[in-house]
Amino acid sequence: MDKKIIQKSARYFTNEERHSIIQEMLSNNCTKQEIWKKYTGEKEEHGGLLRWMRSLGYPTQDVVKHATLVSNVDTMPRKNKIEAEENSFENLQLKKRVAALEKQLKDAELKAIAFSTMVDIAEKEFKIPIRKKLNTKP
Repeated sequence: MDKKIIQKSARYFTNEERHSIIQEMLSNNCTKQEIWKKYTGEKEEHGGLLRWMRSLGYPTQDVVKHATLVSNVDTMPRKNKIEAEENSFENLQLKKRVAALEKQLKDAELKAIAFSTMVDIAEKEFKIPIRKKLNTKP
């Protein structure tokens, strides 16, 4: 006897029905859109199956999100090795530049500390104010 699929709203499925729907999706390698349309009659899934999977404890990392993603993977051009080498060379240059700028920043901070210390010592030894006072009127 063939089991007839009853289409109903997503919020009215019991946990047992949700388990069976998710098991069918995972075992048949169907897309979420196909399964959703089969059981609810709606075209758009809007993440309902993924929410069910999370709430019922299924792993969600390997789930195909859209049917177009599967078909587009084969038609997408692969990166050439030359492009990858250029990107790694550019990344290496950027890392060197960041390291050089960090060194310059550290040197500038040390200079500022040295200058401030020098001014403090000069003010104490000569007992004269060197730093400009804030809130002075011209």
